[in-house]
Amino acid sequence: MFKNKKVLSLVIVTLILSLVLTACGGNKEIARKNPADTLVVAQGADAKTLDPHASNDQPSSRVIKQIYNTLIFANEDMELVPALAESWTSIDELTWEFKLAQGVKFHNGEEFKASDVKFTFERMINSPSVAHIIGPVSEVKVIDDYTVQIITSEPFAPLLSHLTHTASSILNEKAVTDAGADYGQKPVGTGPFKFVDWQSGDKITLERFDEYFQGPAKVKNVVFRNITEGTNRTTGLETGEIDIAYDIEPIDKRIVTDNSSLELIEGPSFSNEYLGFNTKKAPFDDIRVRQAINYAVDVDEIIATVLEGAGEPAKSPLTDLVFGANNNIEGYKYDPEKAKELLKEAGYENGFQTTIWTNDKPERVRIAEIVQAKLKEVGIEAKIEQVEWGAYLDRTAAGEHDMYILGWTAVTGDADYGLYALYHSSQHGDAGNRFFYSNPEVDKLLDIGKTEVDQEKRLEAYKEAQELIVQDAPQLFLFFKNQNAGQHRAIKGFKLHPAGHHSLYNVTIEGATVEE
Repeated sequence: MFKNKKVLSLVIVTLILSLVLTACGGNKEIARKNPADTLVVAQGADAKTLDPHASNDQPSSRVIKQIYNTLIFANEDMELVPALAESWTSIDELTWEFKLAQGVKFHNGEEFKASDVKFTFERMINSPSVAHIIGPVSEVKVIDDYTVQIITSEPFAPLLSHLTHTASSILNEKAVTDAGADYGQKPVGTGPFKFVDWQSGDKITLERFDEYFQGPAKVKNVVFRNITEGTNRTTGLETGEIDIAYDIEPIDKRIVTDNSSLELIEGPSFSNEYLGFNTKKAPFDDIRVRQAINYAVDVDEIIATVLEGAGEPAKSPLTDLVFGANNNIEGYKYDPEKAKELLKEAGYENGFQTTIWTNDKPERVRIAEIVQAKLKEVGIEAKIEQVEWGAYLDRTAAGEHDMYILGWTAVTGDADYGLYALYHSSQHGDAGNRFFYSNPEVDKLLDIGKTEVDQEKRLEAYKEAQELIVQDAPQLFLFFKNQNAGQHRAIKGFKLHPAGHHSLYNVTIEGATVEE
């Protein structure tokens, strides 16, 4: 190829020098380009709404977490600690009484009182997106301005855990009423940061609420940037334009760990990734077809290729970290011949044509491509369609899809939240059951798990429910993976929450001071 030895030598020297310079450049000091009082956080999708009752998606919840407070807070160790409620007591198996913090202000200057708790939960009960979180709540009774009782129609074992969910954030009635249909773009909470501006598709700007009842946050401003491409989020860290980047792609993790100016934080997560089937549509109304697809796809290959090994196969819907997980389920193994047998039994010996929906998250697109290739090997022709995030949630909730890729996080750390919304027949659509899956026996078991106060009986119900769900295969069970974030080393105090909604209240920027 190179006939001239001098040219060859020059090329080699140039390549070596280039590698050396690249190595040096990769580890050069990265200066933050943001103001000293502004924390810039990047995530992979824009929020859909900042109304806690209008959606239950993670990008929205990550912003909502900063604006609002719940009655009870679950810390990073999932310990329940006081928030807007200073204490709580079980009066009987149907009634909990909460003593509320006094002197708390909403961002609009209104004082927080028991009437706001009543308004919030009565509104929440009427939300198709999140009502299931407090489903058995039948009455919220105001005892006085700082005492409230939550009464359920039947025993509700996970109530306290569910009150930590971002959807249970306390709202101000005046703010909601004044904003009307625009409330999702004009949120008002009691949290450490108040809403300033939302440039749709680009960024959401928050400002420190100096009258926050637990003391002012350490940074003055927080900006959430919508950066879909994971590599671009990592690039933002490298250029100093991003302070914290959520969900570093596996292929980019080395870039972060190899740079002394950056830090990669990893931790456990309650989330699982799945490919769902619309069980109301042929051919996915046939259990044999659904099981066949589980056998047809090599999940280990997806984990090795897409996650670079940073995950484990999901043999059932719940990770071992969640209370009520069934650790004894074997799940589906890669067996394309078994898949072909089942398809033949179902009358699809020659396969069929279908679609796989995904949003524009690169990781999910790559998963779709691998699934597409594996399905082709057993005769199924699947077309991939990318749908914008907001439309994706709306259209899958409406049941327009054949197959779709999504994740679910058992936010409360309890099997009720991890299973009820996804698999109970009362939760079809926006609440979570986008499979439109129905099994009366599963419904019965999930109802027992929700209402039974005996922990052993709850565990037994959830164990049986998961066995039936895996057998019915309303989804292709994909994987559980750890969560991560990359940050500039000047950022201190940031912690990952296993629910995926990370508080920024205690985050500081080295060299910046809090304005009193």
